[in-house]
Amino acid sequence: MHHDTYLNWVLTNTKTTWWHDSADTGELAYALEHGATGVTCNPYLSNLVIAKERPKGDKEIEAVIAKGLPAEQKAEELMRIAVTRCARMLQPEYERSKGERGYVCAQVNPSRTGDRKAMLEMARRFHSWAPNITVKLPGTAAGLDVEEECIAEGISTTITVSFTVPQVLAAAERHQKGLARAKAKGVKPVKCFPVIMIGRLDDYLREVANDNDPSITETDIRWAGLACTKRAYQIYREKGYEAKLLVAALRGPYHLTELAGGDMIMSIAPGPQVWFIKDDQPRKTGIDNPIPADSLARLQKLPEFVKAYEPNGMSPKDFVGYGVTQRTLSFFVETGWKLLEGHK
Repeated sequence: MHHDTYLNWVLTNTKTTWWHDSADTGELAYALEHGATGVTCNPYLSNLVIAKERPKGDKEIEAVIAKGLPAEQKAEELMRIAVTRCARMLQPEYERSKGERGYVCAQVNPSRTGDRKAMLEMARRFHSWAPNITVKLPGTAAGLDVEEECIAEGISTTITVSFTVPQVLAAAERHQKGLARAKAKGVKPVKCFPVIMIGRLDDYLREVANDNDPSITETDIRWAGLACTKRAYQIYREKGYEAKLLVAALRGPYHLTELAGGDMIMSIAPGPQVWFIKDDQPRKTGIDNPIPADSLARLQKLPEFVKAYEPNGMSPKDFVGYGVTQRTLSFFVETGWKLLEGHK
């Protein structure tokens, strides 16, 4: 990497790294040139690639569709194509770093969010696709149970549909439990990447604030996800968790510049990559910058923010019913998995 970009500065001078948020291999090639060391993928992004490549006469895609598989199995096989193509491109990074970097996410069927048995079986299948797969599970009570089982079996996990301090703390705790079980069985320890979908939390809280408390400004909302992420990161450091936070769904350059310097991963989509590759940003760390006290005070009047910000704001059984959890699960089902099932 010899690019004089803000991202190159971040990678060279801080512990912050970044993953490419797209399953398009052409876009991934560009991201790898600029220092990306992983790929976040989901059913929506997988379907975008399948829908783009199929009209070009992609033989691998057509072979899956020609099998006449049941809908769920067909979706899984199509997603496998998108994910494993990325995994092959990341394999050199995975090998070079001895398994520290170079991962690609494969997300379980979001329609199965409460089905522990189905999610665990999917996780085992996805794990067999490539050595550098990290299985994406939902940040719900069932997903966390499956996470611990996966870690105990030596299957790396990424905890998605996750937006809040209590969710990422629960994920880190279950990772530690799974690691202890793995060690007792002589299983090699594996990674866990709990996600904070920072922009999706902001989007949700903006709607809640507009509906409930007009005194909360747009500036306040922009601090909401950052406040949760900084708090979670601080607790991770205090407790010495081995899981690594993965921040996704950026809505502006501030989401990276305010977190730069933290030992975490930023998931950056092709559009926002422009903010950090072609545009420039102030070359300084932001992770230790405090949240403005007045904004935090106003946000704390909003019960939905308190649920997200306080370490005990929700218990795992509450996660699935949190507003933005339901919204995001629906998005993954309707704009991703169902469309993968629908290819004929």
